[in-house]
Amino acid sequence: MNENLFASFITPTMLGFPIVILIIMFPAMLFPNPKRLINNRMIALQQWLIKLILKQMMSMHTPKGRTWSLMLISLILFIGTTNLLGLLPHSFTPTTQLSMNLGMAIPLWAGAVILGFRHKTKMSLAHFLPQGTPILLIPMLIVIETISLFIQPMALAVRLTANITAGHLLMHLIGGATSVLLMISPPAALMTFIILLLLTILEFAVALIQAYVFTLLVSLYLHDNT
Repeated sequence: MNENLFASFITPTMLGFPIVILIIMFPAMLFPNPKRLINNRMIALQQWLIKLILKQMMSMHTPKGRTWSLMLISLILFIGTTNLLGLLPHSFTPTTQLSMNLGMAIPLWAGAVILGFRHKTKMSLAHFLPQGTPILLIPMLIVIETISLFIQPMALAVRLTANITAGHLLMHLIGGATSVLLMISPPAALMTFIILLLLTILEFAVALIQAYVFTLLVSLYLHDNT
């Protein structure tokens, strides 16, 4: 219990060099490029899930927005596999780092906003001032809408970071309590272990849901600007 609670969130190093880039590249190895005429069941299941998610996410987009389909499906696969791999013992989850999540959120948000100002200038500017606004409230509303626009990528990154970090911390605390109670009260340790098992199942769901929510919000920002 004397272990640092945030030790699992420290960027791992090897011989003094950070290896986070290798960890980020690892999920790509889980989705091999099929080279056979007839794929095995695992690759067929992956392709079916990808097509299902892509069809659901792109159904509301215009042809211009559908050009982002490859980027969005790559994003949800990367975040989902990274979150799941982070649940393995003695592993590192890159999505617990706010800097990395901001690095994903800001460029995607900025690309969607720039696309909107380029192709739908009037509609994009109309979001800053709702129709029928009293004259006295116009300066205040413009400031509020501008702030809310720039908060969007921060909200994306903080939501993902907070949910993944909170789950890992809770699992760490309950796991530590289970190991301590094992020597003091085995029945209590059994109860906490059951809670830990249920929480682990919940975290598997959260890992996939957060990947979907992050990508869906980026898709909605894109839909509003195309």
